[in-house]
Amino acid sequence: MRLPTRMIRTMVSLVVVGTLCIGMMGAGAAPEYAKWGQIAVKETQQRYQADIIDYLHVGRTYLSANKAEEKFKLWIRTKDGSEFGVYVYLQFNPAHDTEYTIRYERVG
Repeated sequence: MRLPTRMIRTMVSLVVVGTLCIGMMGAGAAPEYAKWGQIAVKETQQRYQADIIDYLHVGRTYLSANKAEEKFKLWIRTKDGSEFGVYVYLQFNPAHDTEYTIRYERVG
């Protein structure tokens, strides 16, 4: 029996998000980037109408005293089956941990 494509995409998305959550819980305190990783996954799924099949936190860069940037690389699969990477950059004020902007850079 073959599962419908939509069901498979939903299951893969749940596994990715679940893995993020379990990884954060299992390590005790969540890493500083956890909140931004969840936002990166959610926003990228919405922007590309695609499933996230791999996730990597590249790192944080401090751009100024009141601006930091988290960088993630996500590998996505679109509804038509194509796959490619997307760098996701989230800029925010680290003192307040809010007020972010997001930009995407497609690779591959």
